[in-house]
Amino acid sequence: MILFDSHCHIDDKAYANDILDVIDRARQEEVRGMMVVGVDVQTSLKAIELAENNTNPNNTNPDNTNKKAHPTLITSVGIHPHDAGNCSREALEILKRLAKTHTCVKAWGETGLDFNRMFSPQRAQEACFSSQLNLAQEVNLPLIFHERDSKGRFYDILKSEGPPSRKGVVHCFSGTRQEMFNYLDMGYHIGITGILTLQKRGEYLRQIAPLIPDDRLLIETDAPYLTPAPQKNKFRRNEPAFVKSVLVKLAQIKEVDPDKLSQTIFENTLKFYNLAL
Repeated sequence: MILFDSHCHIDDKAYANDILDVIDRARQEEVRGMMVVGVDVQTSLKAIELAENNTNPNNTNPDNTNKKAHPTLITSVGIHPHDAGNCSREALEILKRLAKTHTCVKAWGETGLDFNRMFSPQRAQEACFSSQLNLAQEVNLPLIFHERDSKGRFYDILKSEGPPSRKGVVHCFSGTRQEMFNYLDMGYHIGITGILTLQKRGEYLRQIAPLIPDDRLLIETDAPYLTPAPQKNKFRRNEPAFVKSVLVKLAQIKEVDPDKLSQTIFENTLKFYNLAL
């Protein structure tokens, strides 16, 4: 089995004391790569620092190639809809500069709309989202989308702004069947998290996930959030090693070989983020 956690937040303070152990546990579960996602300027900077300093202190390989030692870390830059109230021109310019100057930056986001808790006003969210769509196109990066309870506005903005060729993944998908098909029709990927493994919360997702074409699937943890089963019964904090549980459950409900599915999704992820591992 070969795995890639396509969306995590291991720059979070929850990992401050054991980040190297977290990365090593991911390696032991055949997680070959992780996307560390930025949600504002500070987290984007921290993710870049983490990716650029990702080395294995136990590596004694004389040619210093640690491909088998630690997974590859890549990053994104962006402003989450919760932080759209701080989406200034200056902040966006900083993110744009980071995207242009750091080779570990492989995507733009997490950006989108979240009308569930309304941490930022709707107008601010929509303006910030539109600005980031344009910037992602300018720097030629795929987008990591966040959508929650936007009542169709997310889809409307995507339909009205930008080229049909835009690359994007709807992170942590938990929408309706029709919404899923709308995103697939636009050419987007669907990110599946540990929600799939949860008995009650994941019931509807398990019904519609088999309808997603294999070549449009990405798997993710969204760590430290959304710990999958069975780890949820023992660990409160999620981590990239647990992405294996998402893959196993996905293969089970699709009734396919997990090793083969893992290879397909791994290749999807490399292609989506323009990587060669």
